[in-house]
Amino acid sequence: MATKVLDITKEHCPMTFVKTKIELSKLQPGDTLEVLLSEGEPLDNVPRNAKEQGYNVISVEHVEGPTHKVIIKK
Repeated sequence: MATKVLDITKEHCPMTFVKTKIELSKLQPGDTLEVLLSEGEPLDNVPRNAKEQGYNVISVEHVEGPTHKVIIKK
């Protein structure tokens, strides 16, 4: 099981989920992707879109300031 980290804190929608989806497609089943993103649209959209695409959103947690961490399992 591997965990990859993707920092999209400087990205804006729709690029936040596009970049997340590209990274998820590179993972093996069972691997996890740790996505660092900003509050607002990315925080609303990335976990929801990942669920809609059939991925398992394990957790969403606040890191510091406007930054949050979403852990998605393939």
